[in-house]
Amino acid sequence: MAQITSPTALQTASQTSIVLPEKPQATVYKQRYGLRVGADLSRLVRPFFDNDYYGLELVGDYRLSYKYYLAAEIGTEKRTKKEDFFTYSTEGQFLLAGFDYNTYGNWYGMENMIYVGARYGFSLFSQDLLSYTLHKDNQYWNENTAGSDASWIKKYDGRTAHWLELVLGIKVELFRNLYAGASVRIGLLVAQTDNTGFPNYYVPAFGRVYEGSRFGTSFNYTLSYMIPLYKKEKKIEVANEEIKRAHTPVAPVKKPKGRR
Repeated sequence: MAQITSPTALQTASQTSIVLPEKPQATVYKQRYGLRVGADLSRLVRPFFDNDYYGLELVGDYRLSYKYYLAAEIGTEKRTKKEDFFTYSTEGQFLLAGFDYNTYGNWYGMENMIYVGARYGFSLFSQDLLSYTLHKDNQYWNENTAGSDASWIKKYDGRTAHWLELVLGIKVELFRNLYAGASVRIGLLVAQTDNTGFPNYYVPAFGRVYEGSRFGTSFNYTLSYMIPLYKKEKKIEVANEEIKRAHTPVAPVKKPKGRR
């Protein structure tokens, strides 16, 4: 026998609906883009402790995208060094240009950096041989071994050097728009000119040049200020698991039989 459904039951069923939770929308916030300029503090402080050194390095970077920055350093350096058998002085200017890639995933509102980068470096400098000593194994009569050849004791102008550089560094925002940074650089000397007579023992920004090696190391500690120019939107992505859990209906809990 067919069961007759009352109009009241049909009306109740038609009015019943299941409301699913809305899909979470990705939050959008704006990140600052602009020019950051500063100086290497280590080159400014070192002359107070070392009378044989003077240096100035200006640093800057420009944000291209969420991860990539154009970067450059420019400066001058003068250094006098006394070796075992000679004393020399190096003086010149340098320019480095390249890019940085930020590997650090910032929290909302943060703009810090843990980055890797690459640079092309160029330096125009001079080497000045100030004095040298002749090396003799047996000096029974205490001879004067100080060199006096005018063709050697002179200034060697017009030296140039080219190198490639790998950079590892960090930048941390101390206060609004003010950043402290540090980096370590490993350079590969590609070419050097006018390497006749007195060799290039030191290249500004590249560092000490060792015989039989084309590698050099350097570092810097920077303080820089960011000049914001504009802002771009960046979505905060919601984890897939959170979205999945939000749209998964919860199964009702069944009561055991025999209990009220």
